[in-house]
Amino acid sequence: MDFVRTTDRRDQLRAPGGSRAPASALMARMASGLLVSGLVAGLILAPALPAGAAGQGRGPVGGPQLAGHGVIVNYPATNAKPLPKLKASAYVLADAGTRQVLAAKDPHGWYLPASTLKVLTLITLMPVLNPNATVVTTRRAADAVPSKVGLLAGHAYRISDLFKAMLLISANDAALSVAKATGSVTKGVAMMNAEAHHLQADDTVARLPNGLNEPGQHVSAYDEALFARQALAIPQFMRDEQLRTMHFPLKPHHKPITLYNQNTMLETYRGDLGGKIGWTTASKTTFIGWARRNGHTLVVTILHTKPLDELTYAARLLNWGFDEDGKVRPVGTLVRPLPAHPPKAPQATRAKARPLPQSAKLALPGVPMLIGLGALLLASLTGVTVLVITRRGRRAGSPPAR
Repeated sequence: MDFVRTTDRRDQLRAPGGSRAPASALMARMASGLLVSGLVAGLILAPALPAGAAGQGRGPVGGPQLAGHGVIVNYPATNAKPLPKLKASAYVLADAGTRQVLAAKDPHGWYLPASTLKVLTLITLMPVLNPNATVVTTRRAADAVPSKVGLLAGHAYRISDLFKAMLLISANDAALSVAKATGSVTKGVAMMNAEAHHLQADDTVARLPNGLNEPGQHVSAYDEALFARQALAIPQFMRDEQLRTMHFPLKPHHKPITLYNQNTMLETYRGDLGGKIGWTTASKTTFIGWARRNGHTLVVTILHTKPLDELTYAARLLNWGFDEDGKVRPVGTLVRPLPAHPPKAPQATRAKARPLPQSAKLALPGVPMLIGLGALLLASLTGVTVLVITRRGRRAGSPPAR
């Protein structure tokens, strides 16, 4: 299956081939525009809500440089160490402590997340679910493929064990089960999207808690860096992320099975704090990683790269980041989460709401208004008819256009 880039909100509509529409079509459009304008003029409508950061007039989240699609880096004037060359469609390297983005490539491009979306699932549900509670596995969860711990439908499993299975072996059946523990998988996914909004991860839409491909689901490298930074604030997440192995009680009264962490950087990279790997045919390989050296904690996210290259690329970016942190001028910042509960204005200073005038209330038009609209409609249609008849008369004795 080929990867298809999801169309994002930066794409603009244009006429196919840039061709000009026929004159008669333009006349009809003009008449339709007059008619619609008249109808809108007769009604008081609520303004459209802004779409994301761009709609609010504040540019790309994290800073204007992050609007770029290629490699983004601000080298120092002298002794610049070049960024490693990566065959990945997008990445972000950032200092989690200072929130500075050190380098990036297509940071706000929309891509398929694969199992890296489980990081959003975990940072959303770990703080709200009781880790000692249990949840009964559904048939849907038990049938999840391909990566799974092998949960048995109808059996109850402890939520803390399911969290570990998600991080160590990227278990898709465990992800569906923890989402179901909220009441339903649908509710769990809704909570994930709410958390993405809270983190200002405006490029993210979650559809499945395990990150497997689903229409309409996408993330960006920048958003995944926000997920990674939030994970650092959840001790349970970071403890589980650094486990090398765990014993999972798959069947009652049977010996637990042993799960091994898929992130080999825990053993090979100095200062590694963990990493989450994802892969599907369409998404290719995706990765979120953390590392700490000399008091600096860096996060790295990589999207759409060749399988088996993700750990090598992550190590190269992290090495460059630890060498150049504090030397390069940041290309942006990782924004802070929105307030959990926006503060309300004090009662004493809150402006008193004034009732809308009767004519401004959205309601069915009255009789005088209907008469006016009817007259406008009749005039617009008459104008269209006259324009079309006149143009046809002019064309009667003329040769066809070439």
